[in-house]
Formats: sequence, structure tokens, C-alpha cells
Amino acid sequence: MACELKQVFASLPQMERGVAKVIGGDPKGNNFLYTNGKSVIIRNIDNPAIADIYTEHAHQVHVAKYAPSGFYIASGDASGKIRIWDTTQKEHLLKYEYQPISGAIKDIAWSGDNSRIAVVGQGREKFASVFLWDSGSSVGEITGHSKAITSVDIKSSRPYRLATGSDDQTSAFFEGPPFKFKVMMTDHSRFVNCVRFSPDGNRYATAASDGKIFVYDGKTGDKLASLGGEKAHEGGIYAISWSGDSSQLISASGDKTVKLWDVAGNTAVTTFNMGGDVNDQQLGCLWQKDHLLSISLSGYINYLDKNNPDRPLRVVKGHNKSVQCLTVHKSEGRSNIYTGSHDGNIFCWDAETGDCDEFHGKGHSNQVSKMAVDESEKLVTCSMDDTVRYTSLAKKEYSASDMVKMDVQPKCHAVGPDGYAVVVCIEQLVLLKGGKKVFTLDNLGYEPEAVAVHPGGGTAAVGGSDGKVHLYSIQGSALKDEGKTMDAQGPITDMAYSRDGAYLAVSDEKKAVTVFTVADAYAEKDVFYGHHAKVMCLAWSPDNEHFASGGMDTMVYIWTLSNPDKRIKIQDAHRLHHVSSLSWLNENTLVTTSHDACVKQWTVKF
Repeated sequence: MACELKQVFASLPQMERGVAKVIGGDPKGNNFLYTNGKSVIIRNIDNPAIADIYTEHAHQVHVAKYAPSGFYIASGDASGKIRIWDTTQKEHLLKYEYQPISGAIKDIAWSGDNSRIAVVGQGREKFASVFLWDSGSSVGEITGHSKAITSVDIKSSRPYRLATGSDDQTSAFFEGPPFKFKVMMTDHSRFVNCVRFSPDGNRYATAASDGKIFVYDGKTGDKLASLGGEKAHEGGIYAISWSGDSSQLISASGDKTVKLWDVAGNTAVTTFNMGGDVNDQQLGCLWQKDHLLSISLSGYINYLDKNNPDRPLRVVKGHNKSVQCLTVHKSEGRSNIYTGSHDGNIFCWDAETGDCDEFHGKGHSNQVSKMAVDESEKLVTCSMDDTVRYTSLAKKEYSASDMVKMDVQPKCHAVGPDGYAVVVCIEQLVLLKGGKKVFTLDNLGYEPEAVAVHPGGGTAAVGGSDGKVHLYSIQGSALKDEGKTMDAQGPITDMAYSRDGAYLAVSDEKKAVTVFTVADAYAEKDVFYGHHAKVMCLAWSPDNEHFASGGMDTMVYIWTLSNPDKRIKIQDAHRLHHVSSLSWLNENTLVTTSHDACVKQWTVKF
């Protein structure tokens, strides 16, 4: 019995309104990288479905940059730590770790010979540090700024120069090494968000929240031009990126456009209109080989098309907030994975290709807590916005008529045959039939937490914080308490019937999974122990012999019903994050989701 990671559908960049997002490029031109939470995500630029995730930071990571050699990546986090790690091995071994500043790191730059690193951000006594990569010893002083430094770059060729941009509305220019202050630029009137040298080192550009881009001489720091005359964009500019030949650059702005500039001619060659919604604000960009990438406030990664500026070549979609639930569904021979997140978004993934599509229209306005597909091929979702929605999988479009309002917040639900669904709300059970409320049960005498409906219909099992399973029969349009309870090991977190309806598995806060035999009047069959913390979720394999559980301990166990000692353990299934949901695509493929906003597929061999 063994298990290996088959595929990762990576999270998108973590975005914040009005804050620039730095995307790093690979000098070899194959990958790009960005951060989300405590993770650094490396994606193949030609096929972004191929992704690798680095999860060794203890704090939120803000920026990651490749060394010019391409062999190492330096990543900086909210505590002011920088980690330099190997890119060539799957293990990403740590080479060096330093603490150059005392506050959050906002940007990192390597010198062209791979030997020096500049780090800038927030701090108490200083906002920046420049040091030798292999010893951490200082190679200069970055002085002159009175507020946090948000951007830094080092000229790639000798004589070396260093430029910074700060929230104090200035940019500064340094000569070195050792780097010494040369001149302060006060051309901008708002936060300076980005400074970047051209690849040939002849010029550098600064972009700021005042909508202006200034170009300077890379060797002397003399001002050469203001792109677009008075203003380059109508809104603040958050990022710029030069072309490989240093003749052009792209700029990303809060005015929801990206512009392509001919620097020598001081003209905008192309304007890419990214949309009209606030989520279409552009907060990051990267020019790598022939690819022009920009990042929207939504986290979507846009591949821009010079020949058709109003329509990107491709948009990489997905989650950038924690994923709470998932379900899988096969239609027309294709397997799809559906995921719901903390911010109310629902996405549909092609299990083979990783292509991701969103549901359209106005959907849930708060966390999606649970989802399941019913017999009529509708996705049934319940949310903290006090609604249950029935959304057609074919249309992938929300409609107000398919929404059922609950009296109190729903926690989870289960769908059964004949159009039935049972919803667990705070101190309440609700029976739905055909997408309509038909029965409500209050005054339960316990707090319900989880529910499962028998695949044959007729019975609903509800798990409570009292550590008991309560059985109800579904009779017409009513739920009737059967007066029968079974004991789990502790407060119940999730429950599921096997596909054939023969067994009921129940997980609890006391780290156990208890399995009951349905035909034997729900007699306890076995208790499965292994998790080191609360078990969060359960799913039965289609073979009815194996089931998986995921826990707060970041582990996933795959259990064998007939032999509790025969099990597969996936350590750190989602490193540093607990497993929020799991589901089986088929007998040999398990899908897991987590608060790291990633979706993973695992190949299981019995």
C-alpha cells in the first residue's frame, strides 16, 4: 500500500487592495513565482497547471526572487527572515537563513554575479540591508528614507548601482559596492511602488501611486523622461517590468489597465483593458521571454495578447483564500472537482488538465461550508451567508430562484435520493425536497454538527457535539426522531455512509473514526486511531472497503475497513495547514483541499 502526490492545483497570489504584488521570474525563462500565505508557489510559465509549492516559512511570505544563476531562490517573510534555498532538488534544501531587518520584507534583489542580496521592507531601526549571500556580512548602508521601503533593484552589470522606492514618496540611488547613498529623487508625489533597472543596466524606471513613471540613467541616476508626459496612468501604478531587450516595459495600474511602453519613443504602444470591476485592478506584472503576465486584485493571472489587448490569451483562475469544502462529479466521461472557499467563491476544475472555471453571477457572500451534487446534477452548497443554493452544473450560473434562505446559519448538509437534502443549522435541522424547505425540527436537546443521508434514502444520521449519532427517518415531508443513538468517541466533526450504504463512518474531536454496521442495528464495528489531533473530514472510496480521513494534524489516513492496522499515512498532506475536505475521484485517486488554498490529487495503490 502506497500513496504519492499526482497533481497540485496551486493557489493564486494573495492580494490586497492598493498593495503591489511582486512576481519573480526565472532567468532561464521557464517558471514564475509568487507567494500566498506561508507558501511560495513556483509555476511553469508555458503550462501553469504544473506547480511546485515551498512551505518552509513559519510566517507569511511576501516576496520570492530567483538568483540570476537560476539555482537558488531567496524568499522573505513578515518577520524579516530571508531563506535562500535550492531550486534544482525536489526537497528545496535550505542553503542560508538570515534576519536582515526586523519588520516585514517587501522586496528582494540579487546582484548580477549572484553574490549580493538587497532586502527592503518595514523595520524598527532600518528599512533595508544589503549583504553577501554566503556570509550575511554587510556590503553597504541603505539610508535616506524616512518610511518603509517597498521596492529595490540592483543594476545587473558593473559598475553596480542600487535603487529603492519608498512610502515616503521618494526613490533613492546608491553607488557601490559597498553601497553608499548618492542621490534622492523627489519627482513622485505619492508612494513609490516599484523600481526596476533595465536588463542591460542603462536605465531604471520608478512607478508610483501618483500614476507617473520616471526613467533615469542607470549609471548616473540622471532623470531622462516621464513616460506618457504628465501621467502614465489614470490610477496608481503598482508594478513595472522591462522587456528582455530593454527597449520596452509594461506597467500595471489600479485604473484596471496594463500599458506597453516604447521607452525611447516615450509612447504607449498598447493599452490592455482588463475589465470594469474593482477586482480587475492590476497590482503586479512580469515580462518573461514572449510572455506578458499581469495579476488582478482577484488574484487571477492574465497572459496578455499584444494582438488583442482587450482579451487575454489565457487567464489562470483558482482560489487565493482557504478552501473549505470539495466534491467531485463525472459527466460525459470527464471528471470535475468542485471547490468552495472562505470568501464564498466556487470553482470547477478539470481533474485531468487542471483547467479552472468560476461560477458566474452573484453567488454566496460568505464562506461555503459544504457542497454535494444531487441526482438532478445540481451543486448543492450551504454557506455562512445563511443560504443553501442549488446551482446547475451545466450552466455554472447562480440564480436567485435557486436559493433557499435558512432561519439560522447552516453548518453542513447531505443530499439523498428522491430530491431530499438534510441541512444542519445552529440548533436546528431542516429537510429540503426538490430545492424547497418542507420541514424544520427545533429543540433538539443537543447541538447538531454533521449529517449523512443513507444512499438508499429513508434515514438521516445526525452527529452532535454531545458525541452521539442521532438517527432520523425521512417520511414524506417530515423528519422523525427514531429515538436511537450511538456513541462516538467525542464531539462529532463529520460523517459519511459507504457508497453501498452498509457502513456509517463518524469522525470526532477525540482523534478517532468510528465505523458502525448499518444492517446490524448500527452496532459498532471498529474504532480507527492514528490522528494526532481533531479529525476534520471523511470520505469513502467507491470500493466500500477503504475510506480516508483528514485532520488538524495536516495528515491524511487511508484506512482498510476489514483490517484497521492496514493503513496508508500521508504526512504533511498540506504542510502547516489542516486538511479541510477530501473526496475520491475513483478507487485510486484521492483529492484533498486545505487552508493553503491548494487542491491536491493523490494516487493510491493498494
